Parts: sequence; structure tokens; C-alpha cells
Amino acid sequence: MAQEFRTGNDLWILPDPLLSENERGSTIAKPYAFVQTKFNEFFPQFSPNGKWIAFYSNESGRNEVYVTPFPGPGARHRVSSAGGTYPVWRRDGKELFYVSADNRVASASVEMKGGTLQVGNVEALSGPLSGLNQFDVSANGQRFLAILPPEGDSGEPLTVVLNWAAGLYKR
Repeated sequence: MAQEFRTGNDLWILPDPLLSENERGSTIAKPYAFVQTKFNEFFPQFSPNGKWIAFYSNESGRNEVYVTPFPGPGARHRVSSAGGTYPVWRRDGKELFYVSADNRVASASVEMKGGTLQVGNVEALSGPLSGLNQFDVSANGQRFLAILPPEGDSGEPLTVVLNWAAGLYKR
């Protein structure tokens, strides 16, 4: 008996439902699996020119950032080398930012030549930032927007109410 292939979290393409039949051809626009492996793939991001998709996966045994051509086929390129999540493209597509395993924002220069992608210099830009996960970057890659938890003690007391439901029925 053959072992059943099970996938992890996969990346799916949802075709534009507003395309006319002429624009999409004679096929009915249906969602389809784009990256489907036994590993988990997360947080897909189209490049600004729409020809590449960045995402992160645990394929190597830890989360790493990858880029693959869209609509395919083509080789998948690993961008991070020491862990990475939450990729975000610079608007011109020449840089890919991500959160490294040590919670720093990292930057990888990328160059797209024809159907190939070359990953250049990778460097940590900031951090470590406690609780950093998702973020966005300005068009020129010089400013970042992130939601971070408050640092240190907030000074607000914590009140725990036990048996609170019983108080609802007192008269």
C-alpha cells in the first residue's frame, strides 16, 4: 500500500474573478496550488513586477525565506541563511526585507535578470526587536512600520476576578 502524501500549509493562487472569459481564456478561473509540499509555506508576497513570489518555509528544518518565479516553472532560491520570516519587497524589487531568526530586520539585495534571480549581500539592519513579526517598508526601503509590544513594565495593575459569574445573580 502506497503511503499517502500529505501536505503542510501550501501557497495557492486565486485567479482574478473579475477577468472576462477573453482575458482568462476558455478555462474557468479556479484556485490552484502553486507551492505544495509536505512542508509549511507561509506569507507569500508578489514582487512589484509580479514575476516572483517571496515566502517562508520550514523546508530546511527551520523557517527560511525563499523566492520562486511566477507563474513558474523555475528554481526556488533561498534568500535567508540563518532563519527568516515575513518577507517584504522594496517597491523597485531590488531589495527583499525579512525578519531574521534573532528578530532583526534583515535586507537582501536581489537582482532579476531575465528568468533568473541573484541574491546579493544580506545584512541585519536593526534589532533585536522583541515581538517583531509583520512589518512594512516604505517605497525606497529607508523607513519601516511595525507593531511592537510595549517595553518594560506598563505600570498598570492586573486585576483577576474569580467566581465573577456568581456576582451576576446577586440581588
